[in-house]
Amino acid sequence: MPEYIMLFNFTTKGVQEIKDAPKRIANVKKLFEQNKGKAKTFYGLLGQYDTMCIAEAPDDETMAKISLQISGQGSVKTETLRAFTEDQMLKLIGTI
Repeated sequence: MPEYIMLFNFTTKGVQEIKDAPKRIANVKKLFEQNKGKAKTFYGLLGQYDTMCIAEAPDDETMAKISLQISGQGSVKTETLRAFTEDQMLKLIGTI
């Protein structure tokens, strides 16, 4: 299943309601499961982004749908990156 890195920045609303973060993380995990994906790992970050998640989804369209649903709740802005494993990258490079 394709893997993705989701980067999150809290909105003003997200910071004001920071104590709800554990519930929001649980909801994100449930959202992935409902879409046949998995939110594998969450990290809190220092720097440009506040948190990140390594996730799996069946395809890019599903990942885009999940990302829009998360952002639509108003607590975070998301940036989603498609991630390729080392083996996947080497295979891609081998076709050049």
